[in-house]
Amino acid sequence: MKRTRFNANHRRLGARMIEFVGWDMPVEYKGIIDEHLACRTAAGLFDVGHMGEIHITGKDALAFVQHISPNDASRLSPGMVQYTALLTDRGTYVDDMLVYCLHPEFYLLVVNASNTDKDYAYIVGQKDGFAVALDNPSDRYSQLALQGRRAVEILQPLTDLPLAGMKSFTAAFGKVCEKECLVSRTGYTGEDGFEIYTLDPDPGILWDAIIEKGTPLGLQPIGLGARDTLRLEAKLPLYGNDIDETTTPLEADFKWIVKFKKGDFLGRDVLVRQNEGGLARKLVGFEVVDKGIARPHYPVFLGGSQVGHVASGTFSPLFKKSLGLAYLPLAQAVVGTEFEIGIRTNRVKARVVPTPFYKRDY
Repeated sequence: MKRTRFNANHRRLGARMIEFVGWDMPVEYKGIIDEHLACRTAAGLFDVGHMGEIHITGKDALAFVQHISPNDASRLSPGMVQYTALLTDRGTYVDDMLVYCLHPEFYLLVVNASNTDKDYAYIVGQKDGFAVALDNPSDRYSQLALQGRRAVEILQPLTDLPLAGMKSFTAAFGKVCEKECLVSRTGYTGEDGFEIYTLDPDPGILWDAIIEKGTPLGLQPIGLGARDTLRLEAKLPLYGNDIDETTTPLEADFKWIVKFKKGDFLGRDVLVRQNEGGLARKLVGFEVVDKGIARPHYPVFLGGSQVGHVASGTFSPLFKKSLGLAYLPLAQAVVGTEFEIGIRTNRVKARVVPTPFYKRDY
């Protein structure tokens, strides 16, 4: 298994380690519920060093990003970040990703760990006709995510960057614990916070310093378990569950990342047709009304017939109920629709509710 450069830090803290898409990663430390609530009420620190980083450089860098992404990267100036997708020519997801504009001729793509090699090979296959150079330096990057309402308070003493004035979805180069880093005000929890990237070969001090500074303020290290429950409450998609090469951004309720007016991009024609009346289903959020916890892949029934399956589902530590995401036929993909979920031998009632389930109040 691959190991991030923070692996020893996790083991010193007694993390329970598991194999995750080929990586040795912490799933929990004190427990998923405690970690989840710590992130919601104070702060959490995540090792996301398994994520993939892809460089696009050259005079056609912007044009190439515009070609592979449905969002409009021309709106980005250096230091800005954008959430978007990497699409097939069918308008479906190869992956979702962040695009960082670091320079007019230098874009950083951050992709999912399970897809890094696949994504890079796909991107390389699209470069004909574009004056760009591509690189996959993922193994050289380390990445941490500090999330929660006390993130600024914890990180500011450790960096020379003025964090309070940093806007959401912006990034800047600076030093953290005297190590050169790229810090962005982004995350995957629904909370305020930062993602910290470094090419330093020995970044363990970053983890230890943030833990030391944050623990008196309620910070906890967070494993993959609570990372999943946090992102689900915020209705942030997980590749392989909520989005994949069979789903489009329009079906996944991410129409806002599809900028039809920007010009051509991979899959645009298919998405235009779908947007003009070809949308048959949509991803919705639901809560389980009866007893039971909806888990991924459990069957979903409408009018007695199976219409799909649970994409993501869990017990919410914050709301103390079972929440999830599922694709429903468009006519039924509205708040208030009731349907059933097969849980073992039973069918339990669920109801479509507004999303995101959680939205921060600060």
